Amino acid sequence: MSPDTPRTGESAVAHEDPNQFALLSQRRFAPFFWTQFSGAANDNLFKFAFTVMVTYQINVAWLQPAMAGLVIGALFILPFLLFSATSGQLADKYDKKVLIRFVKRLEMAIMALAAWGFFSQNVPVLLGCTFLMGLHSTLFGPVKFAYLPQVLNERELTGGNGMVEMGTFVAILLGNVAGGLIIAVPEIGAHHVGFACVGAAIVGRVLSEFIPSLPPTDPGLKVNWNPVSETWRNLKLAHQNLVVFRSLLGISWMWFFGAVFLSQFPSFAKEVLHGNEQVASLLLVVFSVGIGIGSLLCEVLSRRHVEIGLVPLGAIGMSVFSIDLYFASRALPPAEIMGLAAFLAHGAHWRVMLDLGLLSLFAGLYSVPMYALIQMRAQPTHRARIIAANNILNALFMIASSLIAGALLGAGFTVPQIFLFTGLANAVVAFYIFLLVPEYLLRFVAWVLSRFVYRFKVQGDENLPVQGAAVLACNHVSFIDAVLLMAASPRPIYFVMDHRIFRVPVLGWLFRLAKAIPIAPYKEDAATYEAAFERAAQVLREGDLLAIFPEGGITRDGQLQPFKGGIVKILERARAEGVEAPVIPMALTNLWGSYFSRIEQGGAMVRPFRRGLFNRVGLNVGAPVAPAEAQPELLQARVAGLLAA
Repeated sequence: MSPDTPRTGESAVAHEDPNQFALLSQRRFAPFFWTQFSGAANDNLFKFAFTVMVTYQINVAWLQPAMAGLVIGALFILPFLLFSATSGQLADKYDKKVLIRFVKRLEMAIMALAAWGFFSQNVPVLLGCTFLMGLHSTLFGPVKFAYLPQVLNERELTGGNGMVEMGTFVAILLGNVAGGLIIAVPEIGAHHVGFACVGAAIVGRVLSEFIPSLPPTDPGLKVNWNPVSETWRNLKLAHQNLVVFRSLLGISWMWFFGAVFLSQFPSFAKEVLHGNEQVASLLLVVFSVGIGIGSLLCEVLSRRHVEIGLVPLGAIGMSVFSIDLYFASRALPPAEIMGLAAFLAHGAHWRVMLDLGLLSLFAGLYSVPMYALIQMRAQPTHRARIIAANNILNALFMIASSLIAGALLGAGFTVPQIFLFTGLANAVVAFYIFLLVPEYLLRFVAWVLSRFVYRFKVQGDENLPVQGAAVLACNHVSFIDAVLLMAASPRPIYFVMDHRIFRVPVLGWLFRLAKAIPIAPYKEDAATYEAAFERAAQVLREGDLLAIFPEGGITRDGQLQPFKGGIVKILERARAEGVEAPVIPMALTNLWGSYFSRIEQGGAMVRPFRRGLFNRVGLNVGAPVAPAEAQPELLQARVAGLLAA
């Protein structure tokens, strides 16, 4: 297959690109990336130049400078509330290339009108163009995030989202800087802004021509043009998958969090840091660069999988550095307004910038895996409408952030106190989300364990199915085998486990949180035995991954024990209900003798660091075995072969 060939994320095989930057050389990604980059840059060039013009250059009696930014921001956000539901339907119904080209033509027309508005300094026309550019972005949003999972496979999805997130914030930064510089040119600045906006729109339209065509995901969809009823229906559709819906809420909270900081930068720079406009711009640069770096780091830290274990890490960092930003800025002494050089000469200001850069970096780690999870878990025929629901929620949360920040300022809060409040609120909201969706917390524990306790290497992970039911059959070496399997799989796994492990402190709580299925010998507890098989069959009926340790217990001598017949019983029960689930043989290697395994001279977890720190362990994943062939002897032989590999 050519690297330029479009592919669907659901069925694509693993790609061999060395990293996410290789996507920029491929037709399936590069034209799309630069098209969305040019659109984001043009949005912000237009908005910032317009804001500066009505704030500093012309006097509009009915639009006070203090209100200009709020009015322009509100007009830009309003279409997201009104038309996101409709745009989601269009993105599901039509070829995404056709929609992108239409949106780019619309952008050219809007920017031509905006150019006339800048030439004549006609504020009502420019306000109308602000609303229309918001409509342009509303139409593009669902297409943008629904496009990626159709052309990228699971191993590329995190990197692709990281590139798009990075590109978006760099484009926002460049658009704002360019808009501010161009509009400031004496006498002819407004004319140059008009030319620049039209030029950027033309560039975007030309780039869109090279985007490959993609088949619509739901061509038979009948579009509901009523935005109110369709918005409500989109939110209900998103709510059908609770993990996806709560991830939408998590992303919307990130936009709430970011909007608080972005909206307060001018005031923070002037009133707290005692800096001029250049200092305010520097804060924006630091924040944007931090988001970009965090977004790009996601692929490295996730080892090219959709790793939602990074989300709690991101939430922790967001809170820690927001709170430290309060302590770093609350006691700065009064001073005259200073320029950029004078600002950078103060050592205390570097701590402020470090906090700002790190909190935005962790926001990138927080958001990218959530976007990738939504794209991977949402039903393909409804994916764009789910993204539209996300845009609606984002807009609501951003409006709420403005109202709450305004109320706090009105109540006498200082800007550093607002940052402290936001950091503490983030900790509370994140904890609540992780209680509602424990998969985030479980994957975080698995991510930490597989990277900071062990050096964990997975081979053959392309054999792990990205969708559909399957049974994972693995040798049982330690008390944390299940946690390591969680770390290896981009999808949630339901484990069938010996009921006695649920009595182990911490681990028992962890496995209950993971909804592991306890099983006991029939003679010991017949009810638990039967319930385990019924629950296991239900997992397969629902199209999920089921893991079982066919040895029936943790090895006591490090050797592979005979496989029991329970796996056959589970497969037979699933096949009786029409579910054909392949079996994936797996082998954990080099784990025997580690802290969490038994050893011949004693039990497990009795002598920490007996093999030192960061010792190597591995997981070898074999090719799927058809359910009709999955007999205990064959599976044992396959696992033994993987152990010897």
